Amino acid sequence: MYEDKTLICKDCGKEFIFTAGEQEFYAEKGFENEPQRCRDCRTKRKQSARGPRQMFDTVCTKCGKPCQVPFEPTEGKPVLCDDCFKEERANRGF
Repeated sequence: MYEDKTLICKDCGKEFIFTAGEQEFYAEKGFENEPQRCRDCRTKRKQSARGPRQMFDTVCTKCGKPCQVPFEPTEGKPVLCDDCFKEERANRGF
């Protein structure tokens, strides 16, 4: 139903992909407007508004390597490193 779209970032002017999975997520949430900034520019904008994000040291539940996450891990709940999180996300079609 959805197909990847190439959009232009209004801040840096670079092309970025608005994936079919992202489009589906936007539709489920009722968002009517497409993103206007690439991921890097969105991240920079968020950080400048709230300051640097606090990171917490932990160990990935899936692969066992040390990593940092932007939330305080809760004992008994799984935590994934960036690589394992991206793999899980890809497996779910996001």
